[in-house]
Amino acid sequence: MPFRAFDTGLPGVLLVEPQAFGDARGLFYESWHARDFAAMGIDLPFVQDNHSVSSGGVLRGLHYQREQVQGKLVRVIAGEIFDVAVDVRRSSSHFGRWTGQFLSADNRRQLWVPPGFAHGFLVVSDRAEVLYKTTDYYAPQHERVIAWNDPAIGIEWPLRALESPFPDDPEAPRQASNPGPTLSARDRAGLPLAQAEVFP
Repeated sequence: MPFRAFDTGLPGVLLVEPQAFGDARGLFYESWHARDFAAMGIDLPFVQDNHSVSSGGVLRGLHYQREQVQGKLVRVIAGEIFDVAVDVRRSSSHFGRWTGQFLSADNRRQLWVPPGFAHGFLVVSDRAEVLYKTTDYYAPQHERVIAWNDPAIGIEWPLRALESPFPDDPEAPRQASNPGPTLSARDRAGLPLAQAEVFP
């Protein structure tokens, strides 16, 4: 099988690593294969592919759709992100738990975020391009946002990665110590988990 699946500590959420074949010309790998993914337990049909381009320090999330519920298969083709899934099913014994994984163009890893989980990511490189497949169509009327920094969840975002690597270099761009992420207005208005409309 040209893929390996790793447990993330959060049941249902999988880290998937493809087998790459390289030589002096470059490399080749399969990023998705229906039969192989079904063998790993990822057997929902994908209906939409999305391509997100973000600058360093951008945080997107935590997003989910309350209806037309989406599973997401996330990978990075340029740069690096810290990718997060949060269980938002009240009936789950893991409700409110999270897992975070570094995905990059170099490690070629993918994160499977099943339906019933909120998703978000922080760009830790200067720029990142993220591709993700979804199991249902985007429906903005059903989208909900949980606050990225809700202490009840306690996600350990790697914000130190946003600091200038040359703090004493006068020619380096000035950045505050432990700067906060760049957020959209929608994400700044995210609700705490306790107030969010989650799944039963």
